[in-house]
Amino acid sequence: MQVSVEDINSVKKTLHIEIPEEKVVQELDKAYNKLRKKAKVKGFRPGKVPRSVVVRLFKKDVHADVTSSLIQSSFVDALKETDLKIVGTPNVDPPELEATGPYRYAATVEISPELEDIEYRSLPLKRTNYKVLDEEIEAQLKMLQKNMAQHQKIEEDRPAQKDDFVLIDFQGFRDGQPFAETAKTENYNMKIGGGSIIKDFDDQLIGMRPGDKRDVEVKFPPDYFNKKLADLDISFQVFLHEIRKEVLPEIDDVLAKKAGRYESLDELKKAISDNLEQGYAKRMEQELHEQIYNALISKSDFEVPDTMVDMELKGIIEEAERSFTAQNISMEDIGITRESIAEKYRDTAVQQVKRHLLLGKLIDQEGLTISDDELEEGLKEMADSFNQPLEQIKSYYDQNKDKIQYFKHTLLEKKAIKLIIDNGKIEDVEPQKEEASAEESEPAPVSYTHLRAHETERLIAYAVFCVNR
Repeated sequence: MQVSVEDINSVKKTLHIEIPEEKVVQELDKAYNKLRKKAKVKGFRPGKVPRSVVVRLFKKDVHADVTSSLIQSSFVDALKETDLKIVGTPNVDPPELEATGPYRYAATVEISPELEDIEYRSLPLKRTNYKVLDEEIEAQLKMLQKNMAQHQKIEEDRPAQKDDFVLIDFQGFRDGQPFAETAKTENYNMKIGGGSIIKDFDDQLIGMRPGDKRDVEVKFPPDYFNKKLADLDISFQVFLHEIRKEVLPEIDDVLAKKAGRYESLDELKKAISDNLEQGYAKRMEQELHEQIYNALISKSDFEVPDTMVDMELKGIIEEAERSFTAQNISMEDIGITRESIAEKYRDTAVQQVKRHLLLGKLIDQEGLTISDDELEEGLKEMADSFNQPLEQIKSYYDQNKDKIQYFKHTLLEKKAIKLIIDNGKIEDVEPQKEEASAEESEPAPVSYTHLRAHETERLIAYAVFCVNR
């Protein structure tokens, strides 16, 4: 057997493989002789069918089977001969097998890139010392207060105006016919100017009084988030029930008790502070990791296999689908496709693959291993993080032993990151003040569920863990 390697690029190769005629003839003879013994052909006794008849009747199937067998065995031998460590599945477009002559075919494969030893010692890193400020806690309390506001009917006889809350019924029509995307909705509470539907819709509600009906003509923009409404003219029939005002509760112990399992405002403030501190700790860790990744990638210029990028993209897409499903939203409903996500996040996937490859190289370079005690500690941390019994986590891996290597590699990557940080030149810095734009002047909304966001994340992670690991 003859094998030659054609370089497409540093991680993509084409193997040109030639199987000698003797081997081809031998395999064909073996296949035909085996078939002759069991072939049932009218006019011939079993085992007495002439080869010429068998060839005439079964040539296509025999040649297909022999081709598959030849490729399978020769490809394995070719990998041993070339010492290529391939990733993913080879791409083979087999030519037809002839009865005489050698059989030649090409197989395109991808391999992991060859990386130089990683210089990780004395890496300059900046660690930001984030601190929870009183004004942050107050801002979160105000948003919680706003989320728990009540809307009371305005008794004054006046028309609706900007920033009023209104209770309406509405239904949208396209070309005079009811439209599924704007189905009849009753008792919809909205803020005029809030843009919950579209600004043009809001503006045309101004001046309505309770009991009024009005036709509202709206032209949705081409880039509207719901692609099924984008660039459409919709005529809404709107009925206004009442005009409302927002009544904010006092920020006190009563609000804290209504927000969740808090007995006092001080307890609620502490919960907010703890949540912010956890967020800052995670942010600091992520920033350090990002600095490490950027530094390592900037020092290593290498190509990555498309196969590994596609696998990473598949994980990103599946995670997006799970997130939408958890919110009872279909990606198609808002005009998002798997293809659009793949296009948008391909660069992200490439960077992620590079990170895994660089950390994998460092693991091999430094001979990092995971001891039984470290594995036990890792499983315990997972159990604590998911708020699940340790035995349940262990039971999962006992039933899915093929997955434990993935978990061990995750621990090894963490160990590699810690090695870099421990050997880095860390400069502690104060956070830079972030100036909010006019649109970002208000903090993100918070509620008692947001205060437990980290717990929700752990439960989601556990669900993902059970489904995919």
